[in-house]
Amino acid sequence: MIVSILAPFTFGLSFFLFGMYAMRTGFQNLAGKKMEQWMGKFTRTPIHSFWIGLLSTFVLQSSSAVTVLTIGLTNAGIIQFSQTVGIILGTNLGTTVTTELIALKLESFAIPMLLIGVALWLMPRRAVRCTGLVVAGFGLIFLGIDTLKLMAAPLEQSETFRSLFLESRHSIGVGLLTGIIFTGLIHSGSATTVITMGLLAHNVLSMETALAIVLGANIGTCFTAVIASIGTNTASKQVAWCHTLFNVAGALAFLPFLPQLALVSAFLTENPSMQIAHSQTIFNLVCSLVALPFTSHIARFIQWLIPDKRNPSKRV
Repeated sequence: MIVSILAPFTFGLSFFLFGMYAMRTGFQNLAGKKMEQWMGKFTRTPIHSFWIGLLSTFVLQSSSAVTVLTIGLTNAGIIQFSQTVGIILGTNLGTTVTTELIALKLESFAIPMLLIGVALWLMPRRAVRCTGLVVAGFGLIFLGIDTLKLMAAPLEQSETFRSLFLESRHSIGVGLLTGIIFTGLIHSGSATTVITMGLLAHNVLSMETALAIVLGANIGTCFTAVIASIGTNTASKQVAWCHTLFNVAGALAFLPFLPQLALVSAFLTENPSMQIAHSQTIFNLVCSLVALPFTSHIARFIQWLIPDKRNPSKRV
């Protein structure tokens, strides 16, 4: 029983994370150098910063990677902390693009995409090779999803898991904590969301608990940024903690309304995976749009919370 759960989990997660890495590498080689220039040049207003954060997250396939990049640019003095709040709001919405694509259930294209990607990667032209990495990355992601599905059936039949599940399936707090810890360990909110989709499809989780895990995954993605800010200047620490506090506040604000969020997503689609994807999109869209007009206020609050001791009079 343990092997039938651990084997697909280990291989599936490995395929998924390696696929994310391959996509990120391909996209970064295609547009990575220009992205730093864009982030430095087109972040003068909150709206511009928001779109840069959204597009950069889609390119790098990781909100944590964009936040770490933002920390690096802030630490180097290329952009100011006040410019980063919009980027942070955009990264949260950018992560939902990948989730929506994953929810389309394109696993049958996994092997063809992998083969096409490898064939393109063997071509001499650099742009074609990078495109091949992106395509192969998508193939690995879908292969990982297909493999992860194999662990749902043994979990569903496990008496031990069933007893634990019956006690915690309606515990929103346990779901939130699970999403935070698991995402913090594997450094991928998308992987946590995919596993949650698989368990929900096999009725191993209730919708409210699954949504709580996804909210927890949003918080868990901040661990990488907090670690990356260690040893940097005050502005970089402000970026990391702004991202963390915003995600925590958004999750706590939505937590009492998970049944309503589940009803809205169920109205939009009958597919459980799509319901998770749509719920995550709605959550991040609402949080970002509500906060966007108040970016300067958020920046002042974070600067008050984490003051620059070398220059205490500095303001936004």
